[in-house]
Amino acid sequence: MRFRRWAIVGAVLAMGIAVQAGAAPATIQQPRAFGHVLGDVLTQRLLIGADELASAPPTGRIDPWLERRTPRVETDDAGQRWLAIDYQIVNVPRTLATVHLPALGLKARSGNEWQIAEWPISISPLTPDSVAAQGDLQALRPDRQMAERPTAAPQKRLQGWLGTLALTLAAWLGWWLWRNQREAVRLPFARAWRELRRHDRAAIAAQPEAWHSLHRALADTAGSAAQAATLAGVLARAPHLQALQPQLEDFYRCSSERFFAAVPKREPYPLRELCLALRDAEKRQHAGA
Repeated sequence: MRFRRWAIVGAVLAMGIAVQAGAAPATIQQPRAFGHVLGDVLTQRLLIGADELASAPPTGRIDPWLERRTPRVETDDAGQRWLAIDYQIVNVPRTLATVHLPALGLKARSGNEWQIAEWPISISPLTPDSVAAQGDLQALRPDRQMAERPTAAPQKRLQGWLGTLALTLAAWLGWWLWRNQREAVRLPFARAWRELRRHDRAAIAAQPEAWHSLHRALADTAGSAAQAATLAGVLARAPHLQALQPQLEDFYRCSSERFFAAVPKREPYPLRELCLALRDAEKRQHAGA
């Protein structure tokens, strides 16, 4: 009788434990068990409801094949909270093999505990160790032949662009030549420079015509006869020549000595350089106007 009584008590306790364990069964969503390769991420989901984990499971490499990531909490469309645990495949065997997501015990702050059992999965390499070497199943494939693309239309567009560029450059060159030619006729010092270039460079200072050309250019710039005494008026009318005032004063002095002195001096004078400097100053003035 005593043995029977203890047997009944044991059976009742076992039923109580079974009822308690079945009162809050763990709801787990397991990942697909097959068809996984290197780099795949598998996710286990545990329904936790309003509970919070007392401590998170350890992360990092857990075996030769798998690495556990930091768990996270997700909420589905129905408002239920799930604990998501990711496992990434970081290594694979040479042939198809079965490995296991590890068993895991988790505890909530409320005192609830969940047990996640091992879950088998199959993993395989991305490519086989060797190929069949039959037909088109070869270790190396030939280079892929690229289809030829029509080039007539791009070539036609390129020719059009090059033609437009050539016309633009020709128009610019024509304008530049026309502008220089016009300035050589219209601008006083440009005319003087063109006239001086006709004379012998070594003996230009000895040519009276060269001096006359520069005098005419100064008179045309002043709008009237220009002399040493009226140089200030010339510079007031043409302020772009003020930087050359010392050279112009020296020019008038040397010109007076050359043409009006009792004994004309024949010293070398940089007439060509002065005319070029005046021409450049005149050119800059009209270019910026």
